[in-house]
Formats: sequence, structure tokens, C-alpha cells
Amino acid sequence: MAGQLKEVRNRIKSVQSTQQITKAMKMVSAAKLRRAQDAIIQMRPYAKKLQEMLSNIVSNSEGETGMALAAERPVEKVLLIVITSDRGLAGAFNTNLIKLAKATIAERYAEQHKKGNVTIWNIGKKGYEHFSKNGYKTDASYKDIFLSLTFANVQLASQAAMKAFEEKQFDVIEIVYSQFKNAATQRFEVERFLPIPKVEKKAGAVKADFIFDPNREQLVAELMPKILNTQLYKAVLDSNASEHGARMTAMDKASENANEMLRSLKISYNRARQAAITTELTEIVSGAAALQG
Repeated sequence: MAGQLKEVRNRIKSVQSTQQITKAMKMVSAAKLRRAQDAIIQMRPYAKKLQEMLSNIVSNSEGETGMALAAERPVEKVLLIVITSDRGLAGAFNTNLIKLAKATIAERYAEQHKKGNVTIWNIGKKGYEHFSKNGYKTDASYKDIFLSLTFANVQLASQAAMKAFEEKQFDVIEIVYSQFKNAATQRFEVERFLPIPKVEKKAGAVKADFIFDPNREQLVAELMPKILNTQLYKAVLDSNASEHGARMTAMDKASENANEMLRSLKISYNRARQAAITTELTEIVSGAAALQG
């Protein structure tokens, strides 16, 4: 009985220690989430408007020169930029992103994957660790971006992707990332990066007539790379905020589960202690009765 009580006490101490860790991790994630959330909320409207403007220009400039980044080609070689996190303990965050990347390959690029023509660039260590272990064609050049998350570092990956597309190393490039909604909700997305997607023309819609100053070629050559850099940076900021939100939610749930375990363990401990006391009292009374007899 004494051994059972000691075992329960040790389990209670262990759960309390774990709960302290989960509460601390929740507080750290909450602090990081605030900064990450502010960054993406400020960035999103700007990036969205730039992307709309770029798509409109491309849609209304069909057949014109200077649109190498919008060139549609038969899809033979594919690049997926998969944005995961560097650390775990974020619930199903990384698992869902990896599942989405695999589903995208299976549904859209199964033939290219069989030929070994699907490449994955990983931003975040968790994605790289999974895909490299499971036989996917991966590149680790940009997996450490979250160690120093700046526009300049993300721009290097974006510029490399644009250069590879222009040199026809890839025919299509897509971004797999998590769009931040709130601390408890993330939406996992696959977004076209290159070629630049065109706006679907509605029946009877008036063609937009842009006035370019200076000339169109000079503006497009200047704006295209900058807007695409911004698009990838927005996706990285979205995933960064989503990661902290997912981890904060997971640690909060873990703390609640620890409370439930502690409640159950304390009930078990009290029952075992009462049983031990009852046993001891029974032995004392029996011993006294035996002496009197």
C-alpha cells in the first residue's frame, strides 16, 4: 500500500512539472503571436492589392513581350515551396501542411512525381525532415529562414524561384502555407506563385485600360519581382503567425488535460490513503482485541 501511495505521489509531481512547462510555453507563444499577428495584419492588405494589380496587368497584356514570369508552359517540372515550422509541439500544424503538400502532388502532379520532376523547397525544418526521410526530392537551401525572419532573407528564396522559372528549370511554382485567421484557426492553402495567375474574365466585363508612366515594359520589369517578393513574404508571415497560434492553443489544451489528470490522480491518492488508514485501524483494533482475549 505504501508503494502504491508513493507511485501516485510521483505521478502527481511529474504532471505538475509538465503543467508548469506547458503554461510557460503558452505564455511565450502568446507573446510571440502578438508580434506575428501585428506583422501579418499590417502586411496582408498591401500584399493583396499588389497581387490583384499584377494579375490584372498580366491578364490585359496577353501576347506582349516582357512577361516571362507569366508565361504558361506545358507542366513537366514542378516546384512546391512548403512553409512549415522549425519546432514541434504545435498540435497538428505541421502534419496538416505536410498532408496538404502530399495531396497536392497526388492530385495535380502525380505523373511529374513518378518521373522525379517534383521538387520541394522547404522553409522550416519540420517539413525538410519529413520529406527528406520519405524519399521526396528536396532542397534545404532556405529551411533556416525562421532563424532570422527578415524580408531580405525571404527575398533570396523568391529571387531564386523566379530565376529558376525564367531559366525553365520549373514550369509551375506553388506555395503551400497556413493562412492565419485567429489564434485557434488556421486555413491551409496552396497558392500559385509562378506563372503569375490571370484574373478570370467575366462575361461582359470591360477590359481594364491602364495608363503606364513611364512605359509599360519598364514598370512591369520593376514591379513584377517586387510584388512576387512581397507575395512570398506574406505567406511566410502568415505561417509564422499560424504556428504561434497553433502552439498557444495546443499548450492551453495540454494544461487543461494536466488539470484533469491531477484531479483524477488526487482522487486516486486520497482513496489509497484512506484505504491504508482503514487497514491500519483494523489491524490496531484486531491486535487490541487479541490482547484482551
